[in-house]
Amino acid sequence: MKRMRSNSVGVEQGNVELFSDFATGGDMWTGSGARERRKWIAFSESFRSTPVVHVTLSLWDMDSDANVRADIVAEKVDTTGFELVFRTWGDTRVARVRMSWMAIGELPNEDDFELLL
Repeated sequence: MKRMRSNSVGVEQGNVELFSDFATGGDMWTGSGARERRKWIAFSESFRSTPVVHVTLSLWDMDSDANVRADIVAEKVDTTGFELVFRTWGDTRVARVRMSWMAIGELPNEDDFELLL
């Protein structure tokens, strides 16, 4: 469990189309080449400490003639943003993916101070 030190808790969320490879014949749709997509998501303002980030698929358009495989994660999370990651493997063919995310964490407070020694 993550405990917050103050009442200054921030929640930010978004919805991002990560890719659409069907129309362009991209790697995810053809099933060859790069099987991973990454996108840096910047928060509208910095958190005081590293927030908790939750990611989920809000749209996935997959080929029904192949196995459906997906791994979705938030990586490189820091106070300013994170990397949204979608991976697949094998014969999975993905036409397009949209992902939703939510970050919850402590915000800076005007009463914060730093003791200088």
